[in-house]
Amino acid sequence: MKLTLDTARKYQTYMGVGASGAWWAQAVGNWTRPDPATGEETRRAVAELLWSETRGIGLNIYRHNLGGGSAGSGKGVYWDPLRRAEDHFAPDGSLDFTKDAAAVSMLRLAVEAGADEVVFFVNSPPERLTKNGMAQLGKRQLFRTNLAKKNIPAFADYCLDVTEHFIEDGVPVNYLSPVNEPLWVWNGGQEGCHYSPRQVKRVLRAFASALEKRPALKDLRLAAAENGDVRWFNKAYTRACLSDPAVAARLDGVDVHSYCIGQSFLPRFLNDRVAFLRRFRRYMDRRFPGVPVQTSEWTHMKGGRDAGMDSALETAKVMLEDFTILNVTRFTHWIACSPYDYCDGLLYLDLENETYALTKRYFVTGQFSKYIPRGAKRFEVKTDSPEVMAAGFVYENTRVVVLMNPTSEDLPFASPFQGLCAVTDETRSLFESPVSAGEALTLPAKSVMTLKEAKPC
Repeated sequence: MKLTLDTARKYQTYMGVGASGAWWAQAVGNWTRPDPATGEETRRAVAELLWSETRGIGLNIYRHNLGGGSAGSGKGVYWDPLRRAEDHFAPDGSLDFTKDAAAVSMLRLAVEAGADEVVFFVNSPPERLTKNGMAQLGKRQLFRTNLAKKNIPAFADYCLDVTEHFIEDGVPVNYLSPVNEPLWVWNGGQEGCHYSPRQVKRVLRAFASALEKRPALKDLRLAAAENGDVRWFNKAYTRACLSDPAVAARLDGVDVHSYCIGQSFLPRFLNDRVAFLRRFRRYMDRRFPGVPVQTSEWTHMKGGRDAGMDSALETAKVMLEDFTILNVTRFTHWIACSPYDYCDGLLYLDLENETYALTKRYFVTGQFSKYIPRGAKRFEVKTDSPEVMAAGFVYENTRVVVLMNPTSEDLPFASPFQGLCAVTDETRSLFESPVSAGEALTLPAKSVMTLKEAKPC
């Protein structure tokens, strides 16, 4: 295999990799038993495995869910109690920051471990502000927003009050995302709220207006619109966000969810995720040049637990596609830890015994998060092997190259520089070794490899 690096062709700026605390932090945040591996509290061990550079894979982004209050009311249809969340309203309407204590504990532990970018995201407005008093629509309600127009200012004030409290308390909240997957109906299963593109603009405008009156939040940015599928209405929601000057001034970019939930009955072109990434990239370059795109949520959307290389390679493939085709600046996984019989999470949880298990997805994610410096510029990397995927990043004259080989064959090549090699495959996990420029290397079958150049003297 021949590897060609072209640092003259530079693209977006890499800002990091992260994961959300939704649907697990409110459980793990109570895990105070000693961790068998470290002796410290298990919840702290989990945070360090994910957000520490020295003791884990060095994620730098944490997404914290501002809940809708269904955990306190018991209203709505939820098949899993972890999909309910507390808000910060006391019964009298004042704010109570003793609520959602376990999830807040994990937020703080993630920050202590190394997360330097925190996003507060909202699935549903608090129940006391919704039309039906629930954090989801009723079973017979379709494609209606559950947030009354008259309550939008109160919704903005609530979210900003909560955000300001945590910032004053030392949590580095950089972004606030008021809507999440607005396209979907959300009438069961989890908290959620539908909005049309016009309604998203109305909500964001209210938040932007409220921020103008809060000098303490002058550095807080909004995030939007977090649509739930790369195929449907991303352009419409993006136009709604960026066509309003007041809203656009508060956005650092456009947040997308990188799902393409394939259905066998749909024509093949409607399941072609890469084609939709390319179309959206062309649209952004044409209509909103220079505006960054960020992947704020992705997971496999497949049933059954898989802790091995098959799902890890799919993870690496999606990350590489998003970085090299959509040119995203950030990539954030949906749930960091999974208690489910499902192909999601970087760690699997045993809720009964308060234990966790690492997955190859965890280590493959570390092939990016542990070695690529924040602020690095992506540059062009090519190989003569059509199956191999590659991405390069450069920061202060130090280059990093990530390679993925999904084939069943080992591929020999020459190291492009002197530095460090890290590999995750069937038998190794972030296995590191030194390499020299021109040294004969092998990209193992079904593996992800990261090469990081030694810093020049």
